[in-house]
Amino acid sequence: QKIFFQASNPGQFENDSDVLWQRGHIPETIAYHGRVGINTDAPDEALVVCGNAKVMGRVMHPSDSRAKQNIREVDTNEQLRRITQMRLVEYDYKPEFASVMGIKDT
Repeated sequence: QKIFFQASNPGQFENDSDVLWQRGHIPETIAYHGRVGINTDAPDEALVVCGNAKVMGRVMHPSDSRAKQNIREVDTNEQLRRITQMRLVEYDYKPEFASVMGIKDT
């Protein structure tokens, strides 16, 4: 079964050679080499979603225990000693960043 993807970006592409969407290496996938914005025309990261996102499945993250092995307890006294050597800070968000990200308590 073929997957069709169509987008309309007036003035965005001069010709078909400028299109960055490509068929993926894995069947039934597409790839885009650039930044993608949903509900924004100025994404500043690989993917920017302005609004709620609903995931129907799992989200894997490098911190996910399913991606790790040899998980074991550590000496808490040693870890507390190491923490006391850390530089701890607190901060306020810059107002211009907070307003764009929807953060009310900066």
